[in-house]
Amino acid sequence: MSKLNTFLTGVKVLDLSQYIPGPMASLYLADMGAEVLKIEPPQGDPMRLLGPRDSDGEAVFHRALNSGKAIRRMNLKDPAERDALLALLSDYDVLIEGFRPGVMARLGLDYSAISTINPSLIYCSISGYGATGSQAQRPAHDGNYLATSGIMHRNGTDRPVFYDPPLSDVTGSLYALSAILGALYRRQQEGTGCHIDLGLADVAMPIQMLQIASWGTDRINPARSETYLNGGAAYYNVYATRDGRYIMLGAVEAKFWANFCVLAERPNWIVRHNEPLPQANLIADLQSYFVTQSLTEILALFGEGECCLSPIYDLDGALSQKHLTERGLVQRSADGELQALFPVLIDGARPHLRAAPADYHSAAVASHPPKKIFVSRK
Repeated sequence: MSKLNTFLTGVKVLDLSQYIPGPMASLYLADMGAEVLKIEPPQGDPMRLLGPRDSDGEAVFHRALNSGKAIRRMNLKDPAERDALLALLSDYDVLIEGFRPGVMARLGLDYSAISTINPSLIYCSISGYGATGSQAQRPAHDGNYLATSGIMHRNGTDRPVFYDPPLSDVTGSLYALSAILGALYRRQQEGTGCHIDLGLADVAMPIQMLQIASWGTDRINPARSETYLNGGAAYYNVYATRDGRYIMLGAVEAKFWANFCVLAERPNWIVRHNEPLPQANLIADLQSYFVTQSLTEILALFGEGECCLSPIYDLDGALSQKHLTERGLVQRSADGELQALFPVLIDGARPHLRAAPADYHSAAVASHPPKKIFVSRK
């Protein structure tokens, strides 16, 4: 067994969240060995209604986010079901919820209420704008967070663009995971839990810390295609080939740029590396160069050279890369699900494939309750 899959053995996680951020965070906790029980409303997580379905009619997105977990449906507005959840919580280490601020309080399940039952519980709330502030009750999605954060404004060419996968949702899951792991470590030292308040709009700020630091110095708003990270540099840009394909040149460092220029038989371009941004003329020269060649010809010329040049693949091409096979981090399970596994190897071993989501009442779930190892030091 990979050590990764045993890091959190004995940790019990109750996940009340839906869609992407919370379920992705609990998925990674499960990857590290935690037992995760996902509580869904009677009609199920709305993620069951989004995206494609497999040959059995099962929602692919929902399954991908919830493999390796047990799932139980509960109506938390029903007093009896709420009491059943409270009874469960006395034995859990982590709770993740993704309701709009105030909902859990109305249900009598907010942190102040739960912490009296289980003071060592780590309670992670994930919402759009966090639990405090004038925007706390405002509905939004990933594109809204990127729109108001400054990220969307400076990306794209003729107009701003949003992203697939959703940046704030996915990054939010990772920040939630980091905070939960830190809280588990602190609890081992001190024996107490805590309340984690994570706003998905907030996570768009630390991921652009470089741009924020720059703005703090010069108060200049970077526009589209003006910085080296958003299309303003010739050495870090996308170019079209003769056959309608695209390549990415990432020769940021002077040595890689020089290697590129030598292989391209354009040594006179070497000194142009530091032309002021945006490097419109140099970008045009490179595009005129690349468009005369097919992708195959370009890769034959530059493929082995150290100049950070890569073909731009669609997902089919990306999944066919030799590197992916060598690392083994995208695998197909016995029942046919293609899984993107936790992206690390521990002592050379990759994570195990995830089991399919299990109904809470199945024998497989009920017969193997893990031993709780994180206990409060009272």
